[in-house]
Amino acid sequence: MTSPEPSAQHTPDAGPDAAGERVYRSTGAMVGGALMLAVVAWITVDALIRGEGRTPWLVLAGALFAVPLIVAFTFRPAVRADERRLFVRNPFRTIVLPWGSVADVRAGYSSEVFTHGGAKYQLWAVPVSLRQRKRAARRQMQRAADDPHGHTSATASVSDAEARLAPADQKIADLRAQAERLASAPGAQGEPQVRWAFEVMGPTVAGAVLLGVLLSV
Repeated sequence: MTSPEPSAQHTPDAGPDAAGERVYRSTGAMVGGALMLAVVAWITVDALIRGEGRTPWLVLAGALFAVPLIVAFTFRPAVRADERRLFVRNPFRTIVLPWGSVADVRAGYSSEVFTHGGAKYQLWAVPVSLRQRKRAARRQMQRAADDPHGHTSATASVSDAEARLAPADQKIADLRAQAERLASAPGAQGEPQVRWAFEVMGPTVAGAVLLGVLLSV
């Protein structure tokens, strides 16, 4: 049985609340999801008003199938980190990882968290952008060209150093640092917990079945 989801409300990208919890979500994904839902709503309303025969039913079945998937892949993904655990909500699964169970957090072509038991979970809420990485690399090259002899002060601000990383890489670096800091904390021990998102899978399967029946009749 999994631990309940944290109930605090947060900003779309990342920020601490009063309890020190941080949340990471993809603003771009949510904007895209809102646009797709608007298109689905427009098509559905138009079919109900002007559609004939089986058309309204086919469109409704398609909407029942599509809407949960859109929500699952755009609005649902979130990563929350507090002093006890890492809470990962992906499209079809919710994973709760006490910091003591986290072996590493990495960002390659996707963001991933690894447990000491060998399990790997993708962080859908922290998408990796190769374009942003290239921009960060160009910034680093420009800084190196501007300061070829390393005259920049060793006490340069942390925000200046963070500006050299792509946003996703900085988020992963923050999570990795938090995992290392809390790995041995007494309140951050336990086993990983995984729960399937049947509230998403159920309507999707129902919509697919209904759409298949209508198309076969």
